[in-house]
Formats: sequence, structure tokens, C-alpha cells
Amino acid sequence: MAHVNEPSPAVELKSVTKRFGTRVAVPALSLNVARGSTVGILGPSGGGKTTVLRLIAGLDVPDGGEVWLNGHLASSAGRAHVPPSQRNIGFVFQDLALWPHMTVAGNLLFVLQSRGWPAGTRKARTDEMLEMVGMADRAGEYPDHLSGGEQQRVALARALIATPDLLLLDEPLSSLDPELRAGLREELAAIPKRLGVTMIYVTHDRSDVVVFGGAEVIIGHDSATSMH
Repeated sequence: MAHVNEPSPAVELKSVTKRFGTRVAVPALSLNVARGSTVGILGPSGGGKTTVLRLIAGLDVPDGGEVWLNGHLASSAGRAHVPPSQRNIGFVFQDLALWPHMTVAGNLLFVLQSRGWPAGTRKARTDEMLEMVGMADRAGEYPDHLSGGEQQRVALARALIATPDLLLLDEPLSSLDPELRAGLREELAAIPKRLGVTMIYVTHDRSDVVVFGGAEVIIGHDSATSMH
């Protein structure tokens, strides 16, 4: 039992299992992520890494076990107790999932609008975030006019704009060339301390783990889950 003054973990998975048909994507995974920490989830392609992020975000529900966020039961077997929109999570998807019909600024503004931010604060917050990721001069561009690295920065700004408690990154650097990877890796590594956000990322590249630091979880079809 936690002590009275000890904060609840940002994320706690209790024997979480997820199946797709006869395939077990996540086999009874238990995980405890302290607030403000960084955790990397490693494993082979198809090993269930993305599914773990989707379970935390509420985009999927477990077939067994429980997902807890900040001391509150968020999901249990077959049921989401807290909908995704109320989990205060920023998610950078592997394919980035930027809205192509919206400008760079529009992608960010839409998030603030959907989260109920006052109209008078949205533009200033959007400008601030685009400045932070070095994309202020591209605010009026559409995603398909941007390079891969630029799209990555916009996706990151969009994930962070509504001040989430938790940032989930799915293979955030996989589509970038080595030079861009190195630069963005350093920037991502600084985010937890800079913004006070808990960060969980999925990768198959151990170089990411070296730079990001934090704990490491290894999952896969036939491997036991471990945490270092």
C-alpha cells in the first residue's frame, strides 16, 4: 500500500492482456510508471508495443487486467471507465496522423478547441508551441508541404499543446534519416524535464534508449516482459 504522501503512479498496468482473434498481442503485462519519468518499450515488429500505447490512451480496451492513470481506474476487461478524451494524454502516432486539410496552426488550434480552451488563449498557445519546435514560420502551411522532420515537429507540438500529463510516442523517429534522427532525439529527450510530463515511447532502436534514458521494458510474442 502506498504511503499517504506518495503520489500515485502516472501509469499502472496490472496484468493487462490484449488479444486479436487467437493472437495474444499483449500477454499479462504489468508496468508501473512514476510521474515525470521516461519509459521506453522495446521489442520486435508486431510484438505488441503499439497496442500497449493504445491501451494506455484508451483507444483499445484490455481483455484482461486493469489500466490505472494517476490513481484512477481507466480501463478494465472489456470496458473503458475513462474515455480517451478525458485522459489528458498527448499521442504522437507512428504515421503522425496530421489532419491534411488543416494548416500547421489549424492542427494545433483544433486540439485546443476540442479540449474547451477559451478562444482568446488559443492563438497565443499555438504560437508558443510552434516556436518551441521551430515551426513558427510554417504556421500557414499544409502538412503535405512539409518534410518528414517538419511533420514530426508539428505532430509533437500538437501532442503537447493542451499540456498533457502523459506523452505517448510510437516509433517517433523511425521515418527520419540518421541526421534528423540525431537532432530530434536530443530534443525529445529534454521534454520530460522541460515540461514536467511523463513520457512513454515505443522503439526498436536501442540508440533511442541510450539518449532518452529512463526505464526499459522489453516485450515480444515469446519473450518475458522485463524492466530495467
